Amino acid sequence: MHVNPIDVTLGSMRADAVRNLDAVLRTGARLLAEDPATSMSTIAAEAGVDRRTVYRRFPTREALLAAVFQAKLDSSERVLDEARLVEAPVAVALHRYVETIIPVSRQWPVDTRRMMRADPAASARREQQSARLDRFVQRASDEGLLRPGIPVAWARATLDHLVDTAAHRFPGLDPPQAADLVVDTLLNGLGGR
Repeated sequence: MHVNPIDVTLGSMRADAVRNLDAVLRTGARLLAEDPATSMSTIAAEAGVDRRTVYRRFPTREALLAAVFQAKLDSSERVLDEARLVEAPVAVALHRYVETIIPVSRQWPVDTRRMMRADPAASARREQQSARLDRFVQRASDEGLLRPGIPVAWARATLDHLVDTAAHRFPGLDPPQAADLVVDTLLNGLGGR
């Protein structure tokens, strides 16, 4: 499992420093998702910390963005582990995955395509996580939960789109409700029978 240097550092930090770092990362994720050119000063002000505090931890916007990407990857990895994609029944694992990845997507709304261009190590981690989901969707197909003839890549793209839609276009939907809708849509479709 990947050990995040931020997690190691957090273990030795004072509680207020941990809160400040967390506020900077979460605020940075939100503001940089809205506008990739957001200044460090704006992020610091919005996070309620001094600009020097931000620059001490992250000398550049790219360094902050790299830390945000690592936080998102760490959260996503925990979701994949806890969903038990290999061991649990497919429908249970799918619901568990969707219910827990939606808050991660909302909390860390940065574009992973940008991450993949900017950070080769983060890109490799993201590819490993993506491969785990690909294998899971293949398992769903192999076990007959997807209609025969549906390409696995199409089902995976649909899952990603449904999760993104639930997380960002319907922010008022709580994660269990969103998971119910995503799983039902993916496994049963929208058409009447």
